[in-house]
Amino acid sequence: MDVRAGGFVGILGPNGSGKTTLLRILAGTRRPASGHVTLDGTELSQLPRAALARRMSVVPQETHLAFDFTAIEVVLMGRYPHLSAFEIEGPRDFAIARAALAATGTSDLEDRRFETLSGGEKQRVVIAAALAQITGSDHDFLIGDPSRPPIRQSRSDPGFLLLDEPTAALDLAYQLEVAALLRDLQRRTQIAIVVSTHDLNFAAGLCETLVLLKNGRVLAAGPTNEVLTRANIRALYGVDADIQPHAAAGHLVVVPIGHVPPETRT
Repeated sequence: MDVRAGGFVGILGPNGSGKTTLLRILAGTRRPASGHVTLDGTELSQLPRAALARRMSVVPQETHLAFDFTAIEVVLMGRYPHLSAFEIEGPRDFAIARAALAATGTSDLEDRRFETLSGGEKQRVVIAAALAQITGSDHDFLIGDPSRPPIRQSRSDPGFLLLDEPTAALDLAYQLEVAALLRDLQRRTQIAIVVSTHDLNFAAGLCETLVLLKNGRVLAAGPTNEVLTRANIRALYGVDADIQPHAAAGHLVVVPIGHVPPETRT
């Protein structure tokens, strides 16, 4: 698979297919048993961990903290790869953290305790921390007005945001909020986004390309409109589905119809 600068890639597959493992391999926290993972042509294993952390951040399915941190403190944790030994966060780090909170619509939560936030609010704050982690000294691109033209990063090495099931524990309203947030970040920045999800409609509405995983292998990969087909869904999940473009939604919509007996799957 290939994740281009500014790209939006979705990883789909049933439980146990390898989605989270693939994200960890992309992040460099697990090494592949075979094959290679490169960033700008360099093997991940050859890159210093701090340098890699400044380019790539991961948003896990759930975030549990050992201490009672505030939202701004959680976001400032994303600045650690940018600090030297024994260095504490300075004005620039606070400015980047606050810009990340603003970019995720959580500025008003800055002084709230993380554990008092709702599930959707927590997810937004964790995404803000991930943005702060992959943001260099130039953070203007995080502050843009959504109604105005995009503000692109000036840096030549845009970051990568990896999200593992970002809407799994959220209700419908928060799912739509997270989708809108990711869509806005994609519109305004050069950050590449990779998302692992079970939600076919979430992926259809956001992702430019998809990778379908089954039993640790790629079943299909390519542009969303070409990969998200009835035959592929049947082969991937053993489910028959109706897949049609939806005028109001502006993307393909998947409606599960029923389970397909194993002997009839292709």
